[in-house]
Amino acid sequence: MKHYKIAVLAGDGIGPEITQEAIKVLKVIEERNAVKFELAPALFGACAYFETGDAFPQATQDICDQADAILKGPIGLSHEQSKQIPIDKQPERGALLPMRRRYNTYANFRPVSLPKSLAHFSPLKPEIIGEGIDLVIVRELVGGLYFGDKEMGVNDKGLRYVRETLEYDEEQIRRIMHEAFKLARKRRKLLHNIHKSNVLKSSVLWNEVMEEVALEYPDVEVVNFLVDAAATALCLKPTQFDVMVMENMFGDILSDQGGGILGSLGLMPSACIGPDVAYYEPSHGSAPDIAGKNIANPYSMIGSVAMMLENSFDMEREAKNVWAAMQGVFADGYSTADLSRPGSGVTMISTVEFGDKVVEKLRQMPKV
Repeated sequence: MKHYKIAVLAGDGIGPEITQEAIKVLKVIEERNAVKFELAPALFGACAYFETGDAFPQATQDICDQADAILKGPIGLSHEQSKQIPIDKQPERGALLPMRRRYNTYANFRPVSLPKSLAHFSPLKPEIIGEGIDLVIVRELVGGLYFGDKEMGVNDKGLRYVRETLEYDEEQIRRIMHEAFKLARKRRKLLHNIHKSNVLKSSVLWNEVMEEVALEYPDVEVVNFLVDAAATALCLKPTQFDVMVMENMFGDILSDQGGGILGSLGLMPSACIGPDVAYYEPSHGSAPDIAGKNIANPYSMIGSVAMMLENSFDMEREAKNVWAAMQGVFADGYSTADLSRPGSGVTMISTVEFGDKVVEKLRQMPKV
């Protein structure tokens, strides 16, 4: 029997609710396979700050350091609540970015997937969705504007100012390009390179390195897209995309748009991969306005478990079963509140009910 240790960081807002549903799935995976998951819960985000004074406390770092993988829920507070925490200790700056830096999780994979049978979830017209949306955004995660030097102050004119640096070196770009090309080679052999080289010199270097790496993958077609044009194309013809690679901030923005074209960020899991460890998380925020109401969509958190099974534990077939179980719940006519529209004929169920139905579907599947 294989043993794996998973650091479980439930996070803030709806995080604990959707994490609980993901844990249900892990328990069923244990029942169906010769595997044991040791779950190590730890504080992370605003909840950690209010209890310890640190959004990523040392005790949590120690647990994550010893884990085979990290399952992380969404973090953060409302704009007003965030003011209760010093700027540099707020969850995103005080926990998320330090975690990415600590584990060098440079490769972020965000699948944007909606089969034709679930086109009614999307705000896009059925003819735009066609046979379905199936693309992956590959986002560089530890460079660029988010990780550059930051400075705030008052200048010699007495005006408040801010200065933030967007910085990449060629090795940072090269390694994410290799990840994107390898994924494209496994799929449709089509890679869209998203940049802004008509304005940003960082994108000029990005494209130069892209062209160098592309020589090693002659079987993969590369299509270049300015980021603003890509944002438009995602709405007008999302089916043209398969794998999209981009720098940190572009990936942050376009992946949220990806959730929009699906109908909800609740359908957006992700994997954040480093050389030694990976963490898995929903792409959305903590939705404090609906926390505790048992209406959040746990799909993104359970989907993150599926990505963890495949990428960290070599359980690809069981990962596919988890995806199929979730899709099966939708196919049976159920969904959570974020996807249930009046007159759609969909039966609205709670967070817990969705998790229970996924577990039920999973138990019915042949063991791998």
